[in-house]
Amino acid sequence: LAQTYRFNVTNFGVGLGIFAMGLLKKVVLADGISPYADAVFNAADAGQAITLEEAWLGALAYTLQLYFDFSGYSDMAVGLSWMLNIRLPFNFNSPYRATNISEFWRCWHISLSNFLRDYLYIALGGNRRGEARRYANLLTTMVLGGLWHGASWSFVLWGMLHGLYLVTQQLWSRWVTQRTGFKPVPAVVAPGRLTRLLSWGITMLAVIVAWVLFRAVSLEGAVTIYSAMLAL
Repeated sequence: LAQTYRFNVTNFGVGLGIFAMGLLKKVVLADGISPYADAVFNAADAGQAITLEEAWLGALAYTLQLYFDFSGYSDMAVGLSWMLNIRLPFNFNSPYRATNISEFWRCWHISLSNFLRDYLYIALGGNRRGEARRYANLLTTMVLGGLWHGASWSFVLWGMLHGLYLVTQQLWSRWVTQRTGFKPVPAVVAPGRLTRLLSWGITMLAVIVAWVLFRAVSLEGAVTIYSAMLAL
């Protein structure tokens, strides 16, 4: 206990470096990208027409802005804790490198993901009560995870969409296992660069599409963005 209150130059130096990295993510990257996302989403929420290029630029910009903003704050908190000789766990582990949606949630907002898994999914029964109940538990957990961010239909639909992503992945894994007799190996260790690239591309596309609901102030604004992304 006494060591916790004793100045440690190594911990202070490491913590300062982590804090500086988090500050860079927030002030330089997140705040620098923010105007590009805000311009598109604010226009959509105001009912203005959005072009295909603008919609994708706004969605991609927000995808990067959110990560750098949120992980930046988390890194600053971790850095400060190290400077005070307290080891807080990192909250992000390169989530945008994930090659399936389950891996994404293991790497994104790790503290929230662990909470949802331990206190909602497992408490609801997890995968112990049959396939149908397992999928219902996944959907319920993610919808409640969406509500955790705010009492808005946009957050509810965002959580439901991620729940459907997870259910789809589980169904795909089950289908492949039934047809081939082999359980699919996680794409992150699957042989072949093309397989990894394709898995990453599909995962990132799903994540970007869902972030539109997370960012849009209104459902009408989200629909406007989606329509433009599909060139409708």
